[in-house]
Amino acid sequence: MERIIVIGASAGGLQPLRQIVSALPATCEAAIFIVMHIGDHRSDLPTILSWSSKLSVSFAKDNSPIQAGHIYVAPPDQHMVLECDRIRLNRGPKVHHTRPAADPLFISAAKVYGHRVTGIILSGGDNDGAEGLRVIKEHGGQAVIQKPEEAAEPSMPETAIARDHPDARLSAEQIAKLMECCGEIRL
Repeated sequence: MERIIVIGASAGGLQPLRQIVSALPATCEAAIFIVMHIGDHRSDLPTILSWSSKLSVSFAKDNSPIQAGHIYVAPPDQHMVLECDRIRLNRGPKVHHTRPAADPLFISAAKVYGHRVTGIILSGGDNDGAEGLRVIKEHGGQAVIQKPEEAAEPSMPETAIARDHPDARLSAEQIAKLMECCGEIRL
């Protein structure tokens, strides 16, 4: 897998997510993984994102192979983690009071794919994703956050800033512009 893009979002994150996935070109060869704090509630997130995307979008399935040019969404009440060329789902303990959570995804992606990972934190409450971004950077990947002043709920981006120095603080529009290169972010 050439590039892995992991995105974490919560309250206020849907609109930036839609903006970002709409910018991904149909020829994108990265695999994109999204965790949105939905808990154990029914979700139509893959359908909603598919309205804006040129790529196929679906809930991740346990033990399925990772395919380039696909967007995987963590299913309700399941953490999504990455192994070498595989997606794993689990109902392990809640992380930051939520399942799915971004940190398990981000940390597993960093450990398996290292410098090929770009982590993105969007609008959301609490501090999920901050530790994961730190680990992504520690393994040579890139950390991008939505500007807190633009985020509907700035806690997740602000915590990521406080815990580590992200490579970029960008508006959702700027993040979408970077995604036109399908994860080949030159900051």
